[in-house]
Amino acid sequence: MEKIGITLNVNGKPHELMIYPNETLLDVLRDKLDLTGSKESCGEGVCGSCTIHMDGKPVRSCLTLALEAIGSEIKTVEGLADGDELSNLQQSFIDHGAVQCGFCTPGMLMSADALLKENQTPDEKTIRKALAGNICRCTGYAKIVAAVAHTAQPQDHCCDCKPKESKESKESKNV
Repeated sequence: MEKIGITLNVNGKPHELMIYPNETLLDVLRDKLDLTGSKESCGEGVCGSCTIHMDGKPVRSCLTLALEAIGSEIKTVEGLADGDELSNLQQSFIDHGAVQCGFCTPGMLMSADALLKENQTPDEKTIRKALAGNICRCTGYAKIVAAVAHTAQPQDHCCDCKPKESKESKESKNV
């Protein structure tokens, strides 16, 4: 089988690649672009650890051929942060202890991020439904759901977490 040249738009940047037509998007992201946040666990699209965004929608990158992503905007978990600054959702996962082994976390974050872009004030049932395709064997989901809910509607009294400081707040302390 011969390799073919493609361009993939990943995390806001175009990437010229030579791939085999049967390569999955997950393999290309991990092996050719060194974006190793997305994980392969089941290889069958059941666990959700390989979830990424394709044109803003969560997809299982282990089931998606890289060729199918041509012309689409791909976003991986590495694209959630703004440089070294974690997104509010990522920080909320940390603050709520919603990570343990961390293997499912990238997929959970991508599914939750897609939900919050579509529905900025989801209730618990909606959050659980959005995360239903992501399997976590460590946390029992309560902390993950709390982290997503807190990101959607931060409340000072909902938990013991400390809200993320804004850049402006940090800068004013340094003055």
